[in-house]
Amino acid sequence: MSDIEARITALEDIAAIERLKYDYFFFCDHKQPEHVRECFAEGQVHIDYGRIGVYTDREQLVDIFSQLACAEHIVEMHHAQNPRIDLLDSTHAKGLWSLYYFMIDTKQKVATQLGGYYDDKYQKIAGQWKMTATTFHVTSTQLMDVGDAMAKIIFAGRNAPAELDDPSKQAG
Repeated sequence: MSDIEARITALEDIAAIERLKYDYFFFCDHKQPEHVRECFAEGQVHIDYGRIGVYTDREQLVDIFSQLACAEHIVEMHHAQNPRIDLLDSTHAKGLWSLYYFMIDTKQKVATQLGGYYDDKYQKIAGQWKMTATTFHVTSTQLMDVGDAMAKIIFAGRNAPAELDDPSKQAG
């Protein structure tokens, strides 16, 4: 492979990885668990979403995603930026993604804003990039009571205490 071919392949691989992650966020926001599943490799993976849980296969993630995020009263918005993708070889890569996340729980009348970043690992399997590991690190949290005419801050800081931010409360 010539130098120019290798550079084009690298650019195509980075673009495919970015599309994979953008697709993941789109499928999460649009409550499409069957498509969320396809963003991850089959078999053993490592998914660490902190308080939401740690999972070793994509089915576990899809199960909890379906329970917590697919109810109509949960409105989510994932805004990813600043991707830093490093190709390790022709079939392995790693990446960091900044995330601004906003969720409205219309049942509990609570809005959650998170800032943080994903630390991901990717593998090219049968010509398609898939996530094999992902860890989300929270860097900021804001919880707001939106039940009255004016929003009221419940918490603002790095990580809200578990009693204020219990994901199991949002289940259908």
